[in-house]
Amino acid sequence: MEHISPRLAGIGFASCVVCSFVALYYNVIIAWSLFYLGNSFQYSLPWESCPSMANSSNLVPECTQSSPTTYFWYRQALDITDSIEDTGSFNPIMIGCLFAAWVIVCLAMIKGIKSSGKVMYFSSVFPYVVLFCFLVRGLLLEGAADGIRYMFYPRLQIWGDVQVWRQAATQVFFALGLGFGSVIAYSSYNSHNNNCHFDAILVSFINFMTSVLASLVVFAVLGFRANVIVKDCVEKNLEHFSMLMKMGSINISQVITPNVSATVQEYQLWYEQHQDVLKGIPLERCSLEKEMNKGVEGTGLAFIAFTEAMSLFPASPFWSVLFFLMLLNLGLSTMFGNMQGILTPLIDNFSALRRRRTLLTVLSCLLGFLIGLLFVQRCGSYFVTMFDDYSATLPLIIVVVFETISVSWVYGAERFIDDIEGMLAWRPPVVYKYLWKYICLIGMVGLLLASLIQMCIQHPTYRAWNVSQAEEVTLQYPPWGMVVLIGLILLASLPIPALFIRQLVREYVGWPDADPTQTSHNYYAEVYTKCSTDPDTAQIAEQAAEEMDEATRENGFFVRENEEYKLLPQEEGTDGQAEFPWTATTGL
Repeated sequence: MEHISPRLAGIGFASCVVCSFVALYYNVIIAWSLFYLGNSFQYSLPWESCPSMANSSNLVPECTQSSPTTYFWYRQALDITDSIEDTGSFNPIMIGCLFAAWVIVCLAMIKGIKSSGKVMYFSSVFPYVVLFCFLVRGLLLEGAADGIRYMFYPRLQIWGDVQVWRQAATQVFFALGLGFGSVIAYSSYNSHNNNCHFDAILVSFINFMTSVLASLVVFAVLGFRANVIVKDCVEKNLEHFSMLMKMGSINISQVITPNVSATVQEYQLWYEQHQDVLKGIPLERCSLEKEMNKGVEGTGLAFIAFTEAMSLFPASPFWSVLFFLMLLNLGLSTMFGNMQGILTPLIDNFSALRRRRTLLTVLSCLLGFLIGLLFVQRCGSYFVTMFDDYSATLPLIIVVVFETISVSWVYGAERFIDDIEGMLAWRPPVVYKYLWKYICLIGMVGLLLASLIQMCIQHPTYRAWNVSQAEEVTLQYPPWGMVVLIGLILLASLPIPALFIRQLVREYVGWPDADPTQTSHNYYAEVYTKCSTDPDTAQIAEQAAEEMDEATRENGFFVRENEEYKLLPQEEGTDGQAEFPWTATTGL
């Protein structure tokens, strides 16, 4: 954004801070995936049944009161405490998994775009193969149709929940990379005449179809899981009813004895016919819809609900390995984008770092691991939830709002369309102008205000695991927790006003480099000139490079006749080929 106006430089740095926050906790999720992947290479899976107590044949009460998968997640994987205030000790196994996750990220990023780009080919394609495998397998399961039917059934009552819309916006931002800077970082390597319009439409379409595909897989498997739970419920209730009949606790003349092998539909019909008689008797209706309504979200969807369903598959270890390999690849592809959003702005803005990219990458990953130890305490999962809810969602909306204002209002939507026309040789539809200036901006500002108002009215809460009750409970953040989450939001947003005020002060006191006419870099940001469409840009760049002075060469930028070119560093494998920094002049 500095190329649009130096006063907007803080938007790019705010995006960089958000990327840093997301990278810190997102790599913890990769560490969890590595832990589950390692435990998948055994038969039977360790979360298929409850373990026995030490020196006893009795099963662990915490497991029997919940479920094997829930117990394995909270006790074996996280060894979680009752609340965020009870920190507990470090989890040594998770520390090892977190270190392995950061090593993988570091090795993939150490050579810059060359190494991460090659890894992205596999990490982007492999999940689709796994999703199609799960889709075929899921559709063959009993209850899959019920799950898919539930997926398409609208529940209008949740449309008024601000949290739902905020999570939906966050999902879009994560899926498309909006606000992170990763898209801008990667696209800055494209040629000037790259068809960015087609790329945007294609990425959006693929993202939409991927979301539909993943939703079909999830709801098909959750439908199967709910079907199994309901069948077990019917079986237990019928056994309990038979026992009450034998004990004489029920008047046989008032109740038609159900068939012991009754189906779910037959049992529900029988239950509804005898509701009045069965009052006071501990029997449930065993509703499939009730089980599907037990919303599972966040980490619980992958590590509890989906894991439980896979344990019921034939050859469950195979499906478990496949699933957590997919999670690992999805997490790594997101991490690569985040790391590009962190490293690329630093390298572009600080020339000293450009010659030490490898060292910068290693130190960044090491620092990320050390800070990430916060998340591998016994209470670390609660901090992951805090960072996910407050360090990413609201700051991301703020960053995208200011990016939209900068491009559509400060730079000008019409001029931005002119730029795209110069790249594509045809003019995009005018509807984009009104979407950028009004529709999208109003929607995001409204969501931001509604989220802030909700935070002021309702005390922020989180889901905690209660050991004595063996179930999740909703707790309020303690006062110091409120300070932390508010600090996360402010810290991520602080660069925007801070650098804006800094630039105003520099202009007021008359610092030479604060005057846009004193340097070619700032002059280009303030005085609009279309980039040249001369096909022989490399030759022009070489001629201009001979004329530029050493100081300008250090920054990697030079100007010739109101045209700006960017010399990419030799270490990035460009052989000194000049490219137009088109995305940079309209992006970060």
